[in-house]
Amino acid sequence: MDRRSFIRKAGASGVGVAAAAAALATPAIAQSNPKVTWRLASSFPKSLDTIYGGAEVFSKMLSEATDGNFQVQVFASGELVPGLQAADATAAGTVEACHTVAYYYWGKDPTWALGAAVPFSLNARGMNAWHYHGGGIDLFNEFLATQGLFGLPGGNTGVQMGGWFRKQINTVADLSGLKMRIGGFAGKVVQKLGVVPQQIAGGDIYPALEKGTIDAAEWVGPYDDEKLGFYKVAPYYYYPGWWEGGPTVHLMFNKAKYEELSPAYKSLVHTAAQAADANMLQKYDYLNPAAVKRLVAGGAKLAPFSQEIMAACFEKANEVYAEMEANNAPFKKIWDSIKGFRKEHYLWAQVAEYNYDTFMMVQQRNGKL
Repeated sequence: MDRRSFIRKAGASGVGVAAAAAALATPAIAQSNPKVTWRLASSFPKSLDTIYGGAEVFSKMLSEATDGNFQVQVFASGELVPGLQAADATAAGTVEACHTVAYYYWGKDPTWALGAAVPFSLNARGMNAWHYHGGGIDLFNEFLATQGLFGLPGGNTGVQMGGWFRKQINTVADLSGLKMRIGGFAGKVVQKLGVVPQQIAGGDIYPALEKGTIDAAEWVGPYDDEKLGFYKVAPYYYYPGWWEGGPTVHLMFNKAKYEELSPAYKSLVHTAAQAADANMLQKYDYLNPAAVKRLVAGGAKLAPFSQEIMAACFEKANEVYAEMEANNAPFKKIWDSIKGFRKEHYLWAQVAEYNYDTFMMVQQRNGKL
């Protein structure tokens, strides 16, 4: 082969190799997946940065994993639709997705609440175990499919507080006639004990407590409660919020829009949702300890509900469950699954973790940590 011919062929070959290398250097996902832009309606205001931030974590992860090809624009409560209508707007196709808590829609069907939290159910770890490994995601999606939705866990606050009270609550008798901002399933339970449930928007709670329009209010937990200043007008801060042992915050998607996604995008949606789910609980676990100390320093009087009150609420909750199981087959199917795992979860929880945590709490109280 003459020298000039060899050089020409070698040059052509080099161009081909360079082109192939350039193709390999470009992320495969950017080449194979189209641009998708969704709008997500949050049920939360930006001021509640941890719970609202769950949707932002989800959006950021999808964008980064796809070189910006999959964009989810997050809108706070009220920017596109009212916060408590986020799931309805998603089902209608007004937006493609929402970040909400399923028990907000309890009034349409109590089955909604089971995907999030119901009284005396599982704690946060138990809910995640049931969702991810006990068939919970699939069971809840059987129900959500009838609503035109597909859902995935997208956050958890951990067990919430029992709320802020203008007076001490020591016995079941103290609950009689109490006007309390509490809704949904818990409201139905405490109503059986004489409480008068009130539905009041977050921004209206403080003035209602200050004026005595209501006697008590439940919100979330120390980090979020601190922002609203309840301790100034209702200093008695009770725990635990037995109606929300481990409330799952959901990412819900318009079912038709979700089904349009490629398998790769569906996989990323699941991965990003699970990351947002874990991140929210971790963040609350980090922020709440300092917040509760600040609240107590500011005048909050921290106290547990008495065992008498807890036992009475447990009994009344079971009465409500029996009524619902008798009349709502979808509710019964999911609740049976949760109940079955709840028994096993708390059996195991008594063994290693409970004993370890109890020992370490004793050391903390003795000033050894």
